Amino acid sequence: MKLNHKQEELIALLVKEIEAKFPETKFVEAAPSPESENTIWLEFTHPNNDEKFMEIIEYAGGRTMDILLDYGYHFLVLPSEANGKPAATLQH
Repeated sequence: MKLNHKQEELIALLVKEIEAKFPETKFVEAAPSPESENTIWLEFTHPNNDEKFMEIIEYAGGRTMDILLDYGYHFLVLPSEANGKPAATLQH
């Protein structure tokens, strides 16, 4: 899956917003969802606090819904695997 310019721009903005609001988490990778060709997973490190990660997911859920409604792109923010590597990687 190849990202278009607008998707890359929106992902960069969302990553910047999440990392600024929640410095304890870092962006890992964008990956295509194995469940839907129209969904892109945005994987972030887990902050080692489930409550804090739920705050991140709730915040990101609102932002990704805005993106879906405004641009039609479906992004999901997820924790990365335990080893810090995503389940899959987008090919550019």
